Amino acid sequence: MQILFNPIFFNHKTDGMHPESAKRLEAFGALPVTQIPDGLEALDLVHDPAYITKVENYCHEEKRLDPDTMTSPGSFDAATHAVGATILASEQHDFALVRPPGHHAYRGKGSGFCLFNNIAVAAKHWNQKGKKVLIIDFDGHFGDGTYAIFKDVKETFYWSIHQYPAFPHQGSSSDIGVGPGTGYSICNPVPPRSGDDIFLDAFYSFLPIVRQFNPDIVGVSAGFDAHMQDLLLDLNVTLSTFYKIGFELSQQFENIFAVLEGGYNVAVLPKCVGNFIAGINQEKMPHQETTTVSKIQDWNTYDLNKHITFNHLSSNWDINARL
Repeated sequence: MQILFNPIFFNHKTDGMHPESAKRLEAFGALPVTQIPDGLEALDLVHDPAYITKVENYCHEEKRLDPDTMTSPGSFDAATHAVGATILASEQHDFALVRPPGHHAYRGKGSGFCLFNNIAVAAKHWNQKGKKVLIIDFDGHFGDGTYAIFKDVKETFYWSIHQYPAFPHQGSSSDIGVGPGTGYSICNPVPPRSGDDIFLDAFYSFLPIVRQFNPDIVGVSAGFDAHMQDLLLDLNVTLSTFYKIGFELSQQFENIFAVLEGGYNVAVLPKCVGNFIAGINQEKMPHQETTTVSKIQDWNTYDLNKHITFNHLSSNWDINARL
């Protein structure tokens, strides 16, 4: 897995105090430039045509899609190329280092700094080819847009590990999809202050279930705001967890790609991404931190939610399966 990057992502401008700024990618220093295709023609795999036109017009006028989601004259091109980069990453099994992020974007609504849902479009790209896609979202915020897009289908399985309560105040342990998609979504809420132990328990506990889905391709919504030094959440995850997740995924699945979602501490973000990619590539962990341990009351909250999720999934999957 390699990083795919292009300076066009700097064209999405936000104000100086906004956490989702160009500084996030500037922190990576000089990166090789990848020729990124424009994903404009693929947008309607997920997004309503009227919404696509709305985003384009709002970008020209520098209007916000919501109070937190800014646009600028260069945002539309940056956002469509973020989609294109994610599709390219899915074809090459690489990491799309893009902005704006995508997992809070719905079919017809932008939210949470997101204009278009990058990973959802890439997943639909493969669904159109008859492939099953697993989306693993370990961003510390629940990917409400991605869940809404796929909650009623079984071609794409969505799995999120996220802090709750926190924005967007969704993603409860009983959310496992609806209709024909029932059982094809997993929501793993973890309480504030959760450390490496709880976060990894959520990952390892439910990995045997998503393995049963037997996906053709695995897409990772790779957000790093669960890190203990991040600005927007209250989790205590360290760099080692991102490495371990990457390493285990590469042990369990063959075709993996990833796209950047959150992660707002610019001093830490490159280390988080570096550890995750090193894990995927089965390389030595480049950045070390002392692992964190959660308090017993947080374990109690987490365990309750975990067992609720298992109970809801028990009619769809073997919840006693092991790797």
